[in-house]
Amino acid sequence: MFLNSTIMHPSIFILVGIPGLEALHYWIAIPFCVLYIIALLGNAAIVTIISATPSLHEPMFIFLAILALNDVLLCTSIVPKLLEIFWFNFREITFEACLAQMFFIHGFTTIESGILLAMAFDRYVAICNPLRYTSILSNKLIAKIGMALLVRATALVAPLPFLIMRFSLYKTNVISHSYCEHMAVVKLVQADTRINSAFGLFVAFSVLGLDVILISVSYFMIFRAVFSLPSKEAHLKAFNTCTSHICVFLMFYCLAFFSFLSHRYGKNIPTYIHLILSDLYLLLPPTLNPVVYGVKTKQIRERVLMLLF
Repeated sequence: MFLNSTIMHPSIFILVGIPGLEALHYWIAIPFCVLYIIALLGNAAIVTIISATPSLHEPMFIFLAILALNDVLLCTSIVPKLLEIFWFNFREITFEACLAQMFFIHGFTTIESGILLAMAFDRYVAICNPLRYTSILSNKLIAKIGMALLVRATALVAPLPFLIMRFSLYKTNVISHSYCEHMAVVKLVQADTRINSAFGLFVAFSVLGLDVILISVSYFMIFRAVFSLPSKEAHLKAFNTCTSHICVFLMFYCLAFFSFLSHRYGKNIPTYIHLILSDLYLLLPPTLNPVVYGVKTKQIRERVLMLLF
């Protein structure tokens, strides 16, 4: 049931999906389902191979396993409900479930960005301080980095649901989105939402902006070190250890910033484009990450071929 008049404390929200493309929802769901299955299988394979292979228990592969596990959780926080909407027209979501989905989506996205930063630091140490690599990136430090990423995500994202809970008056309970994104819910509120908007921007720029700057600095240092190597063969070998991470880094942040900026400033871009980009931003990286690392990382590629053949 759609409630289009001002309402108090809505117990449910209605997720529209992709407004303007309702007639195509059934067909749009098929590629999303395929991508989700690939993401689950690919990331599960990455985690299984790394955990079952002692020779891969190195910092780079441990970070990769953490990334794969986070990718499974990230796409699972959005796709099952999205498929319910597209295939079965189950568009209702309770207020509490909406806030929970909001927390998990933004939380896992924040962790994803942090893992990419940790992987850039790993490559920096491996290339710029190779003799101290194992002593610097000890298991103790990796555990501390993992805990720091979890604490950062929780500290930054946990206030979002509470900032929503303080509102009682809503213009409608119809969310013109495929999932419970923070600003999509804020737009429904019949009150002053400047605090929510400001905090949302703070989280976005403190995570995406800061992480991109630090990753860029890491790669500037890496490239400077690589170009100081004596031979072209050494250049290629060093670059080869970074190419998979660079591909994943560019894919995640280009999608993130394009979705973020187009949603806020692309007034001439159709709404359905915004929403499809938002969905792909959360689903494409988890789908393609294991493919990129599987193709570009020799040790993982060899283990996959051994399992298949």
